[in-house]
Amino acid sequence: MGGIFGLTSKRDAVSDVFFGTDYHSHLGTRRAGMTAWDKDDGFKRDIHNIENSPFRTKFDNVLTEMKGTSCIGAISDTDPQPQLVRSALGTYAVATVGRINNVEEIIKEYFEPVGYHFDSLSGGQVTPTELVSALIALKGDFVEGIKFAHKVINGTALIMILRGGESIIAARDRCGRLPLSVGCDEDGYCAAFETYSYTKLGYEKVRDLKPGEIVELTPDGMTTLYEGSGCKKTCAFLWAYFGYPASSYDGINVESMRIRNGEIMAENEESHGTFPDIDSVSGVPDSGTPHAIGFANHSKVPFTRPFIKYTPTWPRSFMPSGKAQRVKIARMKQIPVHDFIEDKKLLLVDDSIVRGTQLQETVEFLYENGAKDVHMRSACPPIMYGCPYLNFSRNKSDYDLIARRMILELEGEEGEKYIEEYASPKTERGKKLRRAISEKFGFASLDFQTLEGIIKAIGLDEGELCTYCWTGKE
Repeated sequence: MGGIFGLTSKRDAVSDVFFGTDYHSHLGTRRAGMTAWDKDDGFKRDIHNIENSPFRTKFDNVLTEMKGTSCIGAISDTDPQPQLVRSALGTYAVATVGRINNVEEIIKEYFEPVGYHFDSLSGGQVTPTELVSALIALKGDFVEGIKFAHKVINGTALIMILRGGESIIAARDRCGRLPLSVGCDEDGYCAAFETYSYTKLGYEKVRDLKPGEIVELTPDGMTTLYEGSGCKKTCAFLWAYFGYPASSYDGINVESMRIRNGEIMAENEESHGTFPDIDSVSGVPDSGTPHAIGFANHSKVPFTRPFIKYTPTWPRSFMPSGKAQRVKIARMKQIPVHDFIEDKKLLLVDDSIVRGTQLQETVEFLYENGAKDVHMRSACPPIMYGCPYLNFSRNKSDYDLIARRMILELEGEEGEKYIEEYASPKTERGKKLRRAISEKFGFASLDFQTLEGIIKAIGLDEGELCTYCWTGKE
């Protein structure tokens, strides 16, 4: 995935961008960077690998070594950025968040005929940010260039450009799958993926950008350069999983949505007569916890924490590449609270069930520590399709997804015709899928939030949301 933060101000911007970028660290674990512009020194850039240590430990030096009244920062799971670019449009820094599915087609159509050369990552891959900047440079100005990039990219591109001078151009992706909002204080204007990243720093929210909208920020104000595309398909998974609790997207707070979502799940169980015999409700930390709180609030079943994630030394998932070590570290992070486990019938709520590997280990851990029953609930519908728009999952095939693997085991390729039935808790195929996953993982029972339920919890019209990972429909 990834996140971006930019500020142009009448005072030095580096410190606020340092903290604002750090507040996006939950969105990526590979690379991070900052670029500042100063009227005396021009552009200065700092980029680091953050796979084995947090952002702030790698960038402490920028607070003393970098200065500038305009600055942008990026957290990235793809390429080192922001990238510095020199083109017919001048010298500028650019950062992006998103995914490009048609890289080779774009290169073949627009760049091979003119002999354009790209830098590349290991394996010969062209970096998404460089490709975006090259597309922008094909046009006569930034606005037409960004519109052109959005038009030809199959995927998603959130774009932020730091120009020489006190100016930042920010553009939300064409269909608004990702958020981008603007804030201000008395000295300047900022833009960010996560709203709390600037409100915590004392900036007031101005507004969310519309899908495809392009704005220019200066210390004195915000100017709309392009109104936007009119298409809106915000990623529904933002609220369910990878958004930070304190953030709001299109005016809807993440934590509030998750609590509502849990309440709706409990209400559905009661109305369908499927509510299990349980002693307590718990959430898989961290993002499953508010869904579980909502479930417990509505059902009046006590909320407990049968295990705690040990955060002093493992605050986030800096995991080694070896599977055995990953499994060991995942277990080391989970500290049991035996009073809430031994001989208890637990209902565990997770934000989603993707591959199921870590969840299986969690359930085995609870049984090993004395749980009598572990009922499992997913705060999302069954994930049936890998996302073609965002890089929040590293699945190489839809069959990496536990729901699709089980359908293949149950019915072979014939089951591909009935994915919609398998997703539903009301059909025989849907019930069979839930029983099969329960038997495989040792759940006492399993159910998923419905598509209707999660849309209701978000509170936007279904037509304004992207639910591709659950439905396969754009």
